[in-house]
Amino acid sequence: MRLNPLRSVLPASLVVLSLVLAGCGDDKADKPESKDSPSQSSAPDVPQTWPLTGIEAKAGESVAQDHPVIVTKIDNSPASSPQIGLSKADLVVEELVEGGITRLAAFYYSQLPGDIGPVRSMRASDIGIVSPVKGVITTSGAAGVTIGRINGAKIKFFAEGGPGFYRNSSRHAPYNLFTNLKKVAKATEDGKDQRPADYLPWGTATDLPAGKPASTVSAHFGSHTTNWKFAGGKYVNSNSNAAKGDRFQPDTVLVLRVDVVDAGYRDPAGNFVPESKFKGGGVAQVFHNGQVVTGQWKKAKSNSALSLSTAAGALKIPAGKVWIELVPVDGAGGSVAFGK
Repeated sequence: MRLNPLRSVLPASLVVLSLVLAGCGDDKADKPESKDSPSQSSAPDVPQTWPLTGIEAKAGESVAQDHPVIVTKIDNSPASSPQIGLSKADLVVEELVEGGITRLAAFYYSQLPGDIGPVRSMRASDIGIVSPVKGVITTSGAAGVTIGRINGAKIKFFAEGGPGFYRNSSRHAPYNLFTNLKKVAKATEDGKDQRPADYLPWGTATDLPAGKPASTVSAHFGSHTTNWKFAGGKYVNSNSNAAKGDRFQPDTVLVLRVDVVDAGYRDPAGNFVPESKFKGGGVAQVFHNGQVVTGQWKKAKSNSALSLSTAAGALKIPAGKVWIELVPVDGAGGSVAFGK
């Protein structure tokens, strides 16, 4: 049988074109997508930030440490001067103790000072302060009632006689107890690198709504007032007991008004021992960049994360070092004043 010449012979150009089209079809149907194709691209890496400051970690720096947050109770009376090790703290909370004076709960995680003090005793108030980040406490000890409650809250603490503790012979008791947090950290290592939860809702300065001028702040606790002045982009504590060059200079002062109740016992001198209830809610004042923004704070349980808000919505704290003032509500001996 003779073949039809029109079917057996095709122009060369048509043959080439058909092969090209067939090849294109095969690529589309059979060739797997490249890993670099837009549909397969991975999400950008989320920057690592430190939990107690919100500050972005440096390249190659891990924010998951092999030790927990270590909270050290530090005396804040003139007799404690000079306080040692405050400048390396990530965050500081000032709380009321008996007699209308205050004590500091200094938080350490991103860096640990070799020596810190004077170390003083715990209070029941520390449960709400420490538990949101599952921190451990370094302390001189506590009243039996307080130790029972701290244990009940499953908070670990290290006291005199533990790793790193020593008495400074150049000072008089009870203001001569110090500890080495690097040694304390070694005692807490469990072989797991874990990052604690954020202590505050972190953001940037642009997240803050417009506030009122407030270049000075005074937090009054009863017998003691902590005074702040905004200068050089930081808040400076004008009546600090810390050693020169070793002061904690916050970017933000966060004032939280708290209810105060009877802790259920008296100190050796017979004074009423207060307990600041760091759960529930109340008025919050954020002092940043010489301005103050007023809102509300909430904390459902002692170990819950702190949330802040204004009528416009959630309130975030600009990343940086923060000093928190747990000031008693009006009528409980506390007050706050600020000025231009």
